[in-house]
Amino acid sequence: MSNAGRLTTHVLDTALGKPAQGLKIDLFAVEGEKRRLLRTVETNSDGRVDGPLLDGEAFRVGTYELLFHAGDYLRATGASLPKPAFLDLIPLRFGIADAASHYHVPLLLSPFSYSTYRGS
Repeated sequence: MSNAGRLTTHVLDTALGKPAQGLKIDLFAVEGEKRRLLRTVETNSDGRVDGPLLDGEAFRVGTYELLFHAGDYLRATGASLPKPAFLDLIPLRFGIADAASHYHVPLLLSPFSYSTYRGS
């Protein structure tokens, strides 16, 4: 029986009031004290990734981490950042407990803050 679960993300630049296009994201599986890179993606013009980050047989119960390369994105937008930038790499570690559910992990980003939640 195939599960219907999937993992998606969406990044909004709250300082500019628009989707964060061109933001690099690494997805890791967390196994004990180690992280295993599953894939690297970049957000599209809508601040989303073209398709799920995980789905089908690859979508399993476990602990994962999304690593958002916020500093590179913010510098590319021309944001005025201190050196070093307050935000550079943003790791979000979360658990998937139900392989049949949709897990949506959005990021709301500005040069000096971010927030996330489990979306729908």
